[in-house]
Amino acid sequence: MNFTISSPANAVIGRYNLTLQVTAGNKIFSRFLGQFVLLFNPWCPGDDVYMANENERQEYVLNENGIIFVGNAKYIEARGWYYGQFQDHLLNICLTMLDLSLYYRQDPAIDVSRRGDPKYVGRVISSMINGNDNDNGVLLGKWQGSFHSHENPSRWDGSVVILQKWRQDNYKPVQYGQCWVFAGVMCTVLRCLGIPTRLVSNFNSAHDVDRNLSIDKYYDSSGKSLNIGKDSTWDYHVWNESWFVRPDLGTSYNGWQVLDATPQEQSK
Repeated sequence: MNFTISSPANAVIGRYNLTLQVTAGNKIFSRFLGQFVLLFNPWCPGDDVYMANENERQEYVLNENGIIFVGNAKYIEARGWYYGQFQDHLLNICLTMLDLSLYYRQDPAIDVSRRGDPKYVGRVISSMINGNDNDNGVLLGKWQGSFHSHENPSRWDGSVVILQKWRQDNYKPVQYGQCWVFAGVMCTVLRCLGIPTRLVSNFNSAHDVDRNLSIDKYYDSSGKSLNIGKDSTWDYHVWNESWFVRPDLGTSYNGWQVLDATPQEQSK
């Protein structure tokens, strides 16, 4: 017997059990045939992550190697990064990541029912890449002090070893990560799930904590700087963009969507 599985373009991604059921008169026989995994499909015109250009699919879905730009505006450094999204066990790790999230733990049925939406999956993964919100995320962030007892963020050069260590340590956050590390791992996971993803580096990067879209500095009457405001400007910051449509906002918002896994501000 031959049969074909044809999934709708908006189907929920993840692991599926496949069972054959045969009815003969009043008797019913069932046989478990195995599992299959359904992912987002950038080659499918009906999928929310559809990317029409084949060269872009090769770069933003299939490419396992990339360059991350770090440093400062006057000295930009190019770091090689191995995404490795097709390496052994990576898919299982990425699917397990969805099941470990706070979203799943709070309401498994609703969480799973929303996994056909790349907006939702992107939000869940951006939360799970960092472990700073007590959700057993992949990486713990650290920006100052000593790194001697754990890995200095500057030593990482790829996502695979980080994700494998996270799994081997029973999903305890790996120490430590900073923005480019979070972004590199996030890119691996989203590409593994079929969502086209890239990295963005921004130099002289504004960190606006009060959401007034300005960097505020305070001075007294004599011109002395006052240490009041918490706004700052970083040498650089790295985040991700993923490609999908936005039916919730309208077609003019389709395309690259910003996702940031660095745990600097609580997400709304």
